[in-house]
Amino acid sequence: MQRALVGSKILKKNASNGMLFWAAAPPLYLQKHRYAFHSSSPSFGSPTRVQKLIASQSDPLLAKEIFDLASRQPNFRHTYSTYLILLLKLGRSRHFSHLDHLLRRLKSDSHPVTPTLFTYLIKIYAQADLPDKALKTFYTILHFNCKPSTKHLNRILQILLAHRNYLRPAFTLFKDAHRHGVQPDTKSYNILMRAFCLNGDISIAYSLFNKMFKRDLAPDIESYRILMQALCRKSQVNGAVDLFEDMLNKGFVPDSLTYTTLLNSLCRKKKLREAYKLLCRMKVKGCNPDIVHYNTVILGFCREGRAHDACKVIADMQANGCLPNLVSYRTLVSGLCHMGMLDEACKYVEEMLSKGFSPHFSVVHALVKGFCNVGRVEEASGVLTKSLEHGEAPHVDTWMVIMPLVCEGNDGVRISEALEEVLKIQIKGHTRIVDAGIGLENYLIRKLRRIVNLRAAGRFKNLPVPGTPEVGMGTASQTNAVIFSKP
Repeated sequence: MQRALVGSKILKKNASNGMLFWAAAPPLYLQKHRYAFHSSSPSFGSPTRVQKLIASQSDPLLAKEIFDLASRQPNFRHTYSTYLILLLKLGRSRHFSHLDHLLRRLKSDSHPVTPTLFTYLIKIYAQADLPDKALKTFYTILHFNCKPSTKHLNRILQILLAHRNYLRPAFTLFKDAHRHGVQPDTKSYNILMRAFCLNGDISIAYSLFNKMFKRDLAPDIESYRILMQALCRKSQVNGAVDLFEDMLNKGFVPDSLTYTTLLNSLCRKKKLREAYKLLCRMKVKGCNPDIVHYNTVILGFCREGRAHDACKVIADMQANGCLPNLVSYRTLVSGLCHMGMLDEACKYVEEMLSKGFSPHFSVVHALVKGFCNVGRVEEASGVLTKSLEHGEAPHVDTWMVIMPLVCEGNDGVRISEALEEVLKIQIKGHTRIVDAGIGLENYLIRKLRRIVNLRAAGRFKNLPVPGTPEVGMGTASQTNAVIFSKP
């Protein structure tokens, strides 16, 4: 049996089967991974064999130990693929000190490297959130006598600019790229422009935008949208509109997000006429308005008390093949109720229900409050009844709006039926039905006691009191029994 001293470790080779194994105790991280392989000679075999062995290891430290042992064999030289496999194993397991050491060995071994290696490394550093190492990789590529690609530059810029405090280092790298023969493209400029805009430096972003033309680069839709979004965030909607017109004049077809940005800003600045005109121009300019665009304008009109104009938008969208959704109806009904156009609001609620939408509690509240404000309590009760029929529990605030009016009007029978239904509805996590039940019960107890006291004092003599005189002194459950008793 032959022995080979490797550092402080001893390997034995069985003469009968050519198997290499540890004669002394292996390192701690190898104690769970004793390994052996066959060879016709005392060496580890060919570089290809070692490459396969390293690739098969799940433990990156074990793979590195095999790499180091093989390296000590006379005249042994690892393949570039072996280096690549081990570098990726070490990087993905975040053994970055070993990775750095192996990179230095790769350079000293004078292997020609491919850009793919650095693409993988940059991705690993991004996943590990190591912007400094990603930045260093750009210059490591140069040390290997390679030229970084524009894709390398853009990915590193994205990693750096995910952290606001790396804006200046990213800008320095961007300017250094020209000196090292790397030509930034439109995407490179867009990445930096977005970062400066988010940092509030719109003037620098504009400077980069204009510099693209000097570098014979053409801005794209994203370039314009980045600046437009920044201007809109600063409430400079006129500047955003000018930029939009410039984009159209240069032959660009704005995308959906660009229109959304501009429509939202116009509506917030109460430029509703301009917003509606822009909405109408969209289809002509090659971008069909979608539900987000229509809902943005509907909300803008309703917010400014122009629900009748919002109705026109609803009609337009259906004519253009875009069906209103629940948000469309909720916004419109609330706007109509706010303007006192209650009958019109009810028509849209009926339309909404006919299309299978559930009456959202905000729609119910808007209608009930609207009817109650003009004394139409019967219609308000009807809205509550329909809401309960569709399984939608009204909000506690809705009950608090209608209950005083119902009790004052002495329409106890109808509201008792509605209350009986609401207390039967299953309590869900997203509703406040339990609050509604408790609040209403307490309110009705106080209201009934007040009526009983007034009757005892000789007032409201003709006012019928449901149940027995014990209501005024009963418990909550007894009171409920009286309220819901059938006449």
